[in-house]
Amino acid sequence: MRRRTEALILSLILLVTCGAATGTAEAAARVKRTAECQGDWLPATPTSPDIMNGELEFLGLSPVKVGKDVNWRTDPYHNRSWSMVFHSLRWMGRLVADYETTGEAAYLTRATEIAKDWVTDNPRRGGPKASSYAWQEHPIALRAPALVCLSKHVNASWLSRSLAEHATMLSNPNLYEKGHNHGIDQDIALLGIGCRYGNSTWSGLAVKRLTETVKLDVDSQGVLREQAPRYAIYVHERLKVAIDRIEECGRKVPGEITRRWESLEDFISHSTQPNGFMVPIGDGGADVRPVGYDHPKQTVRVFGNGYVYGRTAWDKPESAFYSIRFGPGLKYHGHEDHLGVTYYAQGRDVLVDVGFHSYENTGYRRWTMSTEAHNTPSVAGAAFRGGTATTLSRSSIKDDRQSYRLTDRAYGVPRTRSVLVNHGQDVMAVLDTVPKGSKVGNLWHLAPELSVVSDSAGRVVVKDKTGWKATLVQVSMPSCKPVSGLKVVRGRSAPYQGWVSPAYLKKQPAPTVVSPASAGPLLTIVVPGTDKPSVSCSGGKVNLETSTGPVGFRVGGADLS
Repeated sequence: MRRRTEALILSLILLVTCGAATGTAEAAARVKRTAECQGDWLPATPTSPDIMNGELEFLGLSPVKVGKDVNWRTDPYHNRSWSMVFHSLRWMGRLVADYETTGEAAYLTRATEIAKDWVTDNPRRGGPKASSYAWQEHPIALRAPALVCLSKHVNASWLSRSLAEHATMLSNPNLYEKGHNHGIDQDIALLGIGCRYGNSTWSGLAVKRLTETVKLDVDSQGVLREQAPRYAIYVHERLKVAIDRIEECGRKVPGEITRRWESLEDFISHSTQPNGFMVPIGDGGADVRPVGYDHPKQTVRVFGNGYVYGRTAWDKPESAFYSIRFGPGLKYHGHEDHLGVTYYAQGRDVLVDVGFHSYENTGYRRWTMSTEAHNTPSVAGAAFRGGTATTLSRSSIKDDRQSYRLTDRAYGVPRTRSVLVNHGQDVMAVLDTVPKGSKVGNLWHLAPELSVVSDSAGRVVVKDKTGWKATLVQVSMPSCKPVSGLKVVRGRSAPYQGWVSPAYLKKQPAPTVVSPASAGPLLTIVVPGTDKPSVSCSGGKVNLETSTGPVGFRVGGADLS
């Protein structure tokens, strides 16, 4: 009897479950999926169940509980990025997208409540419940597509009026961010509203502006003028959205947009280290991992707008990689990193950029942008002049060796840096020179995984947890005498030095070598894989022994070859 009862109960459960599943599938089948609501613009967090539970998780920060009647002035972390995501309403769009795929009517109902509450509480001219962030240019641009998505399922005057108001703001030339990723987002938003309501004035303006912005923001080599390679990924993704939306709108995609979009792939690939992570230059985190970009055949590439990238081979994590910065002065998402280098060798980060922490106006953020947070030379006693352009005046590119010379007047007098990278026997050599009467010093930020083994006689030896070692050697030229007085700083906060940011809002101590000012040329040699590289000089030639064999190069004036 018990077995019959259990079997009956189980059958009823299965019947109810299968019926519910069938009902859900039928409901989903009745909902039309739309291009406006499906796509990469949707956030991974929060999920629809999270939103229905009133929990919002943005930027990897702890979830924030919001009530049914949302307080749009909520700012739990005093973080501009959090507020931007909050007011973008993309999380509301997540509900609509999932309504399309599941048929769950409650998702659409809640999405409508959220959007209407936002519109009611945030009139453009402000109000007692309004947020000052609501009508800033980027939240407008990101919010409009979410509202367009909702409009595919909700026909309401309050929604169409709000979208018209968004279009008016997006059309305002005084708010338009031309030549910037925000401008691209603004154009995608205006295009979406124009196409949704058949307004060719709006959609035509969006395509026209987008063409001009892309030509300004992305050069013919695929270099983004925003000075952070990470943003090349964002722009590449957003331009694909723009191209798709233009085609869906029945318009022809301008060839210039397609060409610049394609050119970004080459720059993104060259900006990616052998370990798969993008080199963290400018506002770009060390945890950014580009996926799905085909690499070119070239292993060395000079990009005229300020980047040199070189590697020994593609698709080999143990290969060497380096980057060098030059070009136009500081702009948008750039840092004061001119003449700075990074070096990856034998499957490890050696010389690193401090990286990106956040957009918050803190002392640490300001330090990460400064020249002191990069592997750069300085002129003792001279004031640094921010925004100075740097020239790449010479380059020699061969399969097993490359060398470059860069110069600028960021300290009022010429500072010149020559960089030589030898492959096979991995070596990076850097020569810093300034005019007679001035003194030059430099900084070397080492990977946080490395710890100092010894520091004496112009040498700093570091190792990782596996016991692998590398050596940084400094000598004065032309005497070839070891530089005395090298200091290693780690985790200092007054002033900041000896830190890296491995991810957003994260920082960790890391060794930084600070060299004393030198009256003559200062030669720095980084030798991966050994703690005992012998260094000698004779007749302008430097000879050293690496873990895999001898290497020699010449020092002539301000040049390495």
